[in-house]
Amino acid sequence: MNLPINQKRNLWWSLSALVIGLGIVAMAISWQQFGAPLRPGLDFVGGTRLQLTHACTLTESCTEEISLDEVRQVLADQGLESSSLQLLGQDRQTLSIRTKNLNVDERSTLQANLEETVGPFDINSTQIDSVGPVIGRQLLASGLLALLVSFAGIVAYLSLRFKLDYAVFAIVALAHDVLVTMGVFAVLGLVLGVEIDSLFIVALLTIVGFSVNDTVVIYDRIRENLKLHPERHISEVVDESVNQTLARSVNTTLTTTLPLLAIVLFGGQTLKFFALAMIVGFLAGVYSSIFVASTLLTLWRERSGQAYGGGESDSPDDTATDPDASTPAEQV
Repeated sequence: MNLPINQKRNLWWSLSALVIGLGIVAMAISWQQFGAPLRPGLDFVGGTRLQLTHACTLTESCTEEISLDEVRQVLADQGLESSSLQLLGQDRQTLSIRTKNLNVDERSTLQANLEETVGPFDINSTQIDSVGPVIGRQLLASGLLALLVSFAGIVAYLSLRFKLDYAVFAIVALAHDVLVTMGVFAVLGLVLGVEIDSLFIVALLTIVGFSVNDTVVIYDRIRENLKLHPERHISEVVDESVNQTLARSVNTTLTTTLPLLAIVLFGGQTLKFFALAMIVGFLAGVYSSIFVASTLLTLWRERSGQAYGGGESDSPDDTATDPDASTPAEQV
């Protein structure tokens, strides 16, 4: 199967622009509601989160889901009207409350009042997390700094390994993957109340590393074919190179996402959305490597007058263009 990569590049770009555009709209709505492009979790904004589950074996009240109106009234009586509420689980018997920082006495009072109103809770299933706002800001700043440093390192490496234009379009592809992942989670935050935490930053860093590896493989094959066939048009070389590495890219992504899919379906609540973020990012990464990074390189070479002749004469590790010369993989 040979995909017409450059013949339909406007289609590939339009699909990416549509997905990213929808994500940006969702992030804008999230910014209005939560003051951030994605719904922030406890890790970033600080506060106290209580997760309480009905003790269904001790009461008959589990026939109906927890009434959020009753919970809000209890919170209002304690001066916690601005708290965020969410019901979890298929039976909607688990109550998640995110509110300002509460001390031990305040938490105990709140839990006792809730039990009087909605029924007893299972002690073994109760989860209480507290994070200070200063720590939350530090986590966010550290995560964003790590992401920027990784981008800078990738630009430096690709500029030395290939040429600057390769590095620029690889970063464009990485930005594409990050925006797609953020857009999906912005929608999930608005629709399902999904919050991002520090694991989401870890997922983005993992996505960046995976995606750039896929892009480097395609770019390396493009560079080899340009040296072997300098008389051919850049679009032909890019199409051939992408199709030569297509099976490798698809198989690598498939074998990576299958275990992550198992975590999403059967894993715990903590890792489920972490795995989902990586699945979205990996799929966006293989798409951007094949349909975005390669076609942008083609467009640039056409516009800059390097459509023929390879355009690789000043590559830092330029090798002979003899067709009989072994490729870097064969030399190893």
